[in-house]
Amino acid sequence: MARSTRRVFLQSTGAGLTAAISGSLPVAKGEPAAPAIVPSLNEKPAMLGGKPTVSGEWPKWPWVSTSDEEAVLEVVRAGRWYRNRSVEEFEEQYAALNAARYCIATSSGTTALFTSLGALGIGPGDEVVVPPFTFLATVTSVLLHYAMPVFVDSDINTFLMDPEKLESVITEKTKAIIPVHIGGNVADLGRIAAIAEKHRVAVVIDACQAHLAEWNGKSAGTWGTTGCYSFQLSKNLSSGEGGAILTNDEAVADACFAFHNCYRKRPKAGAEVKYHFGRNGNFRMTEFQAALLLSQMKGIKERAEVRSNNGTYLTSLLAEIPGIYPAKQYPGCTRNAYHLYMFRYDPNEFEGLPRNRFVNALRAEGVPCSPGYGPLNKDQFLMDALHSEPYVRVYGQQAIDEWPARNQCPENDKLCEQSVWFYQTVLLTDRTRMEQIAAAIQKIRKYAKELQKV
Repeated sequence: MARSTRRVFLQSTGAGLTAAISGSLPVAKGEPAAPAIVPSLNEKPAMLGGKPTVSGEWPKWPWVSTSDEEAVLEVVRAGRWYRNRSVEEFEEQYAALNAARYCIATSSGTTALFTSLGALGIGPGDEVVVPPFTFLATVTSVLLHYAMPVFVDSDINTFLMDPEKLESVITEKTKAIIPVHIGGNVADLGRIAAIAEKHRVAVVIDACQAHLAEWNGKSAGTWGTTGCYSFQLSKNLSSGEGGAILTNDEAVADACFAFHNCYRKRPKAGAEVKYHFGRNGNFRMTEFQAALLLSQMKGIKERAEVRSNNGTYLTSLLAEIPGIYPAKQYPGCTRNAYHLYMFRYDPNEFEGLPRNRFVNALRAEGVPCSPGYGPLNKDQFLMDALHSEPYVRVYGQQAIDEWPARNQCPENDKLCEQSVWFYQTVLLTDRTRMEQIAAAIQKIRKYAKELQKV
């Protein structure tokens, strides 16, 4: 749709239009199809007594098939309940899907990160650089090793770690950088990798939300020392819980396997396998999870294509609305996984309507959305951990007291006040639904002054 045509659509006060639906998947079994007509922008918002812009339900998640049921039942009946054939087959297929040499399946995305850091020997006294706009597990994996998380501010335009500010937080104690592909948008791996190489630190990529995301045409989880994925219930590939580590380094694969599997040697590994750090645990994926993932992988590329097409189209619509700023991508991001569709909301362009009131109004229009993360560097759980006796004993009270001033992230504070996102299932529909989302936001903007009174 040409830019001028989009403007006509967004400014229209007529009865709406019927969209041509292309490249979309059928709605999940039992779910109603999206309405074909975009409602008139003359209608009042639902919070003011009008009819919601979107009627009917959105796709539920996960999508369950007979294949999923049969895969799990086969494991149950075979009595193959321990890490075995299904896990190994999944590791092979997931490595191949991402063109990686090795894959280690874990119990969760959190333990994938924890295992990666443990395999690299990171522990008390070490520093690990993390972004502040992410799920807490990114930082939890650092805290579990009693290493010190050090925050680098966000690039407010991309929602990602700001590579321009990265080098300034690196010290002689820095042992790893954890860039996060939040929402499936890809961090600037080119500049991050160059800085990491210069300072000789590891790059542990948090790709937990970035299944099939790409940087310069290659899997966005294969550009670091390791790349970590999650298969938690909400993820684009799900088994309820579960995780995976990708790496192209055989020694790292051996160390990750030993750390996550009670010091055991990786299957098919050579006789000279050595793991120097000794610490280990049980963070294995189960056969049930692996069997379910093997089934769920069917159609993963097609679903990714639908999300990508709808995400790109929605951006073309929302970019025309004053005060709505879709997350930008770095030039090297050749595929956004769109686990989340993220944008910033400027209340000044909506008559001062507060962000949370905007979110509630959009939900009332039938569009599921969230205000997103708070500033992780200021979260109480983190303050409690840093002031605990082990941290004070390792780092000293002065270092702990100085930590908040050292870890200020002013751009991320602004981002957390402006962020809004849609979940990945919103993009598993069709182009008409994307137009309805844009129409709902335009309706809210038109009546923003009145919405402040309700």
